[in-house]
Amino acid sequence: MASEIVPRKFNAGEVELSYLDEGEGDPVVLVHGFASNKETNWVSPGWVATIARSGRRAIAFDNRGHGASTKLYDPALYHTSLMADDIRALLDHLGIVRADVMGYSMGARNTAFLALASGERVRSAILGGLGMRLVEGVGLPESIANALEAPSVDNVTDPQERMFRIFADQTKSDRKALAACIRGSRQSLTAAEVGRIRVPMLIGVGTKDKVAGSPHELAALVPGARAVDIPNRDHMLAVGDRVFKEAVLGFLAERP
Repeated sequence: MASEIVPRKFNAGEVELSYLDEGEGDPVVLVHGFASNKETNWVSPGWVATIARSGRRAIAFDNRGHGASTKLYDPALYHTSLMADDIRALLDHLGIVRADVMGYSMGARNTAFLALASGERVRSAILGGLGMRLVEGVGLPESIANALEAPSVDNVTDPQERMFRIFADQTKSDRKALAACIRGSRQSLTAAEVGRIRVPMLIGVGTKDKVAGSPHELAALVPGARAVDIPNRDHMLAVGDRVFKEAVLGFLAERP
């Protein structure tokens, strides 16, 4: 694998999306979480290298409003169905009929929406950092948008709001675009809709995660889904955990 990963871009309708494409073999599309980007979520924690070393093709992209992709300021343009369709557009752009798709947090929500709407394009779905909150919630609290728009992090006192404000600053994100994203991507799936997903699914959540909800309760709703606990990890630290990586590689090796 090349020592330097060079990002590329393509147009999904009116939105330009930045992506990277490393390795060869069965494609695994990586969908990052809110306020993150492909480098922070997938390159730095070693996921791209891990997938490529396993004999697979790692494809990671910046969601709309994030990283090097187009910034949008209308909340309606961040509906989860639109963000899920960006994944399908990336598959179309690369000429990929089916791929394993792994998302973390918001990216897991987008992955679940894609698995329901276009299951024929999803060979398997891996949801990280999202459990029962896919059904019993609408994503992160909308109050985080206010925290992102605050003049300074010093004005933010709620622990969760402060965590995401600091994270957005660390990733050098466009906080106005993120505020629109969190206001617009507040959709969930019903238990009946989740039950109609017919792709192999792995759900991994840190045991100290206060955001995601139970992976076991969600897995019980999806036919054949499997849940994995990521020991002693919270929402921010679970994504790069060794236990999670081993579970994902084992799942990919066993899935049809």
